[in-house]
Amino acid sequence: MANWFETKVRYDKTMENGSIKKVTEAYMVDALSFTEAEARISEEIAHFTSDFSVSAVKRTKIAEIFRERTGDKWYLVKVAFITLDEKTAVEKKSISQILVAADSFKEAYDNFMEGMKGTMADFEINTIQETLLMDVYDADLSGDSKPADA
Repeated sequence: MANWFETKVRYDKTMENGSIKKVTEAYMVDALSFTEAEARISEEIAHFTSDFSVSAVKRTKIAEIFRERTGDKWYLVKVAFITLDEKTAVEKKSISQILVAADSFKEAYDNFMEGMKGTMADFEINTIQETLLMDVYDADLSGDSKPADA
């Protein structure tokens, strides 16, 4: 099971008009600990800039990620799974958070529904919200200690 951390990286970015602006960008990282999350995002960002700082690392409650090759944005879908308590016959709802890659709100909804196609559980969507995430980095399960492009 993935353990997702939201990391924030602060660095100087060259804007379209040529000016340099200090920005903070958010990234999602699959890691086992806060230390590993910081090390992983540092490794990924080092490919783009050498002068940066990791300003925050926090654990998230992301249950699953639905990827789309062409999706430029990340949407957070809060979904309530509905179960029935057999003893009391009371409906219970458990909330899960799922990240969905898409280019638009409608595409996020469609991609979410496609990802949920095989599920047998009853659910209802509570919210779909665009996030400020720039990218999502999965765990490196290859066992190599060197970067993939080396």
